[in-house]
Amino acid sequence: MATKCGKCGPGYPTPLEAMKGPREEIVYLPCIYRNTGTEAPDYLATVDVDPKSPHYCQVIHRLPMPNLKDELHHSGWNTCSSCFGDSTKSRNKLMLPCIMSSRIYVVDVGSEPRAPKLHKVIEAEDIHAKCGLGYLHTSHCLASGEVMISSLGDPKGNGKGGFVLLDGETFEVKGTWERPGGAAPMGYDFWYQPRHNVMISTEWAPPNVFGDGFNPADVEAGLYGSHIHVWDWQRHEIVQTLPLQDGLIPLEVRFLHNPDAAQGFVGCALSSTIQRFYKNQGGTWSVEKVIQVPPKKVKGWLLPEMPGLITDILLSLDDRFLYFSNWLHGDLRQYDISDPQRPRLTGQLFLGGSIVKGGPVQVLEDQELKSQPEPLVVKGKRVPGGPQMIQLSLDGKRLYVTTSLYSAWDKQFYPDLIREGSVMLQIDVDTIKGGLKLNPNFLVDFGKEPLGPALAHELRYPGGDCSSDIWL
Repeated sequence: MATKCGKCGPGYPTPLEAMKGPREEIVYLPCIYRNTGTEAPDYLATVDVDPKSPHYCQVIHRLPMPNLKDELHHSGWNTCSSCFGDSTKSRNKLMLPCIMSSRIYVVDVGSEPRAPKLHKVIEAEDIHAKCGLGYLHTSHCLASGEVMISSLGDPKGNGKGGFVLLDGETFEVKGTWERPGGAAPMGYDFWYQPRHNVMISTEWAPPNVFGDGFNPADVEAGLYGSHIHVWDWQRHEIVQTLPLQDGLIPLEVRFLHNPDAAQGFVGCALSSTIQRFYKNQGGTWSVEKVIQVPPKKVKGWLLPEMPGLITDILLSLDDRFLYFSNWLHGDLRQYDISDPQRPRLTGQLFLGGSIVKGGPVQVLEDQELKSQPEPLVVKGKRVPGGPQMIQLSLDGKRLYVTTSLYSAWDKQFYPDLIREGSVMLQIDVDTIKGGLKLNPNFLVDFGKEPLGPALAHELRYPGGDCSSDIWL
């Protein structure tokens, strides 16, 4: 196998080689207590996902952070397949940026993957002073060995889409990746593709806008993101800002994994669209809508129309399937993207959501369903919330799902999620014809955690995965 070649660094030489990697045995998930009423620090949970293990579906380790109310969210590696050719590099540290406290925790998973230890705390003051940034989101490793983390705002919570650069050995804050004064007006996620000298970044909203919950008036006032930014990867500056048609709140962005590819997809949460971005012959970039999830007319909800709210998207490592979650409607979808301009729906599963039968919401008009879906019960537990963060196994055959979005929005849209905690589910994937099927024997119930119900978020495997690895 590629990782045994002796002279190589972390990860795999190509995405297709990664698909031959070992089956996942453990996963790491940040678990959040902010806004739940439990006065305890967020923690990193290690979950056993090996069906042969006596601890299958159990949290086998919890690493609490030293502070309260951080709101851990997304995590990333100190190094990944972008450093495959460098034998001095090792994927042994997990970066945990905090959305609300602006800290970064560096966790050592190398010495004992099943019992990670806290390696370093990077305090917000250091990031504020050296970068003028805060409210941190996505972490990616770079081929230089450095680590780059996107910001949602400035230290005061105004919108500012910049990037914190960390030394890959000492994890000292080096400054910003972008040129001084060159941050985007808003930030969220990013993905780079060096063969095309490009990086794409997305926008949520200023932390002062989304921080305490969602207010529809803020959308009317134009305070939420509706653009993606195209950066020159070598010059570290924005070269194009693309407005999105029907593209409110562009969140997760994914290039195709093939490093030669000059296209990818972004999921727009509020307008519930998937947009394809691509490079033109002249070297500029364009974007087009390729999937629209229609809203449902409802009674008994915040607004008369309920969007799907696409919150996470993934591409399989062979670039054949696109997956996304509709957090409010409650369904998870699989599309064949063999023709990226015309995605074809091949799988759909309802895993909870806001429109289940017997709930407070009545659907008056639905362009897709004939009746409201049944509530989801797994191993006797009625699942609160809807499908949110997703992670695919390397071979593409298993999809893991968690149900928490962001604690303040969980509290607003799914109060039962706050009371009962989130869950982790597993879906079996048909990689030949397409199709999704719930594994009825898999449930990790974070409602039963020792300190009280917790909100589990993004999933990471020790060996990397299809949303953290970038190939050069």
